[in-house]
Amino acid sequence: MSRAFVKESDGSEPIQLEERQISPDRNFVTESGLALIDDKIEQLKQQLALDNVKIDEMEIAQLSRDLRYWQARRTSAEAIIPQQDDRVAFGHYIMLEDKDNKITYRIVGQDEADPNQGLLSYTAPLSKLLIGKSVGEEVSIGDRIWEIIAIKITTYYDK
Repeated sequence: MSRAFVKESDGSEPIQLEERQISPDRNFVTESGLALIDDKIEQLKQQLALDNVKIDEMEIAQLSRDLRYWQARRTSAEAIIPQQDDRVAFGHYIMLEDKDNKITYRIVGQDEADPNQGLLSYTAPLSKLLIGKSVGEEVSIGDRIWEIIAIKITTYYDK
């Protein structure tokens, strides 16, 4: 960890870390995203309660800062329940196909995004490209053209 954001303690005052940055975008979350936030808050509370006597000031400061972040994200969370639609929207799974491959993405909130797992933040450029499109429409990703072949609210595809 970089020491640039750490205030050295002389033992007379608690360590204060800079707060984690909170996105200025609306905090849309899926039901699983809301559960992720709740789980994170509970984990951090448990770590602080159990480890307070075993960990140093820096770890306490980091856990406390992370807890404040997740509590703020929970407070601002707007749970969106996806509705089946013929156009790509938040919470949808989208199957794309090019001449060689099929890929599936889900558009989710910022805190649950993991592109390696096919979970794209609704603020990501690819999500912005897909939102509002319908089955049969094409999108250009890099040097490849992909056709939207399915839009679902679950991972089950009949194609």
